Amino acid sequence: MTHLTRGIYRAQLAGNVPDAALTLRHQRFRALRGHSQPANADQTDCDRFDANCRHMLIHDTTTGTLVCTFRLMSFPSGQTITKSYAAQFYDLTPLAALKEPMIELGRFCLHPDCHDPDILRLAWAALTRLVDAEAAALLFGCSSFDGADVATHQAALSHLARHHLGPATLRPATLRPGIPLRPADQSADQIAAILPALLR
Repeated sequence: MTHLTRGIYRAQLAGNVPDAALTLRHQRFRALRGHSQPANADQTDCDRFDANCRHMLIHDTTTGTLVCTFRLMSFPSGQTITKSYAAQFYDLTPLAALKEPMIELGRFCLHPDCHDPDILRLAWAALTRLVDAEAAALLFGCSSFDGADVATHQAALSHLARHHLGPATLRPATLRPGIPLRPADQSADQIAAILPALLR
């Protein structure tokens, strides 16, 4: 995929992550969540996985502003899935036997001042094109909740555990102590409102 456009937006895949994407990631994953210390002194968000990923960049062509970014790491099969970002936190052994290609999606974020739904439409269209081109049978990745207060997110996590668990034969296990879950007392609509947008 060279590029894809919708309206004023242009999606393009890059092998190296530009500074603008690292800055946007810092703004979304750290600054807006109240972290007092940036990931780096120059207020960027980067890690050792970036070098092994391709990076989707969506720009507003009228201003040049980067309005969305996410990264992708491709795996020809499950044999190398332990090299993924998610493998730091989850036992992915159930997926290791899969012989089909798969893609890990991560660091998906939108510019905080940009709310045009065409941005997400273009992001999913670009992702779909990559999935089709690589015949990927599985997309996986981690989705962030704001903060680390279990009580704040317990209802949403309980709802996900009750209604959205994957098949037992493919279900990853956490590498850290699990969160005690309780029945959610909110309605499905209330739960949906507090779920991270990517999970919705």
